[in-house]
Amino acid sequence: MWHILFLWIYMGKYKNLFIDLDDTIWDFTGNSRKVYKILYEKFSYGDYFESFEQYIDIFERKNEELWLKYGAGDITKEELNHGRFTYPLTVAGVSDTSIANDYMNNALEMMPTMTGLVEGALDLLEYLAPKYNLYILSNGFRELQSRKMKLAGVEGFFKKVILSEDIKVHKPNREIFHFALSATQSSFSDSIMIGDNIETDIRGARDAGLDQIYFNRWGKENLPFTPTYEVKSLNEIKNTL
Repeated sequence: MWHILFLWIYMGKYKNLFIDLDDTIWDFTGNSRKVYKILYEKFSYGDYFESFEQYIDIFERKNEELWLKYGAGDITKEELNHGRFTYPLTVAGVSDTSIANDYMNNALEMMPTMTGLVEGALDLLEYLAPKYNLYILSNGFRELQSRKMKLAGVEGFFKKVILSEDIKVHKPNREIFHFALSATQSSFSDSIMIGDNIETDIRGARDAGLDQIYFNRWGKENLPFTPTYEVKSLNEIKNTL
């Protein structure tokens, strides 16, 4: 009995790690800002905004709002894309949506070619991959996520990529977490979710019955609940797993 207990503790509780991609592994914020900066210049957005910083502030606030609605199933993928790219121009008093459409099409084409990873991501994956089954669990779009992972050199670390778009259910809906466990033949007791979004990744996993590691990348305070674990850097995860 004691031998079995010791072996369980020694081997660790977790076997299966479900990991968010954007802003947990792939640096969505940094990569997207590089793309938007290039397109800001290409499409002469300086004619409509005082600075790129003003534009990106308007865009990112609307983008976060619309992603939450998309995650809740309140809007479609097309409405998400249309809304986030047209909104800043609407605020600037520009009614010609063709400008936003051209900007959007260029952005969606360029985005997966960016290869920046979150600091410590590659080192963490190299540490985790020999010890655990790694799976991506993301709300991102199939045509973008696969290319992003391949070009950034992280595709080979993961045994399966589970995307909300494939099953039409988005994080934080508990159904996608249940689907992920079933699709990978994992159990609640030996699985954990790692992500940077307290609502979609962490609350969703908690409500589904999964342990969580909240990667508090942006130093958020006064969290709405206490995650199973909280880290401020990816390197800290090594102390838990």
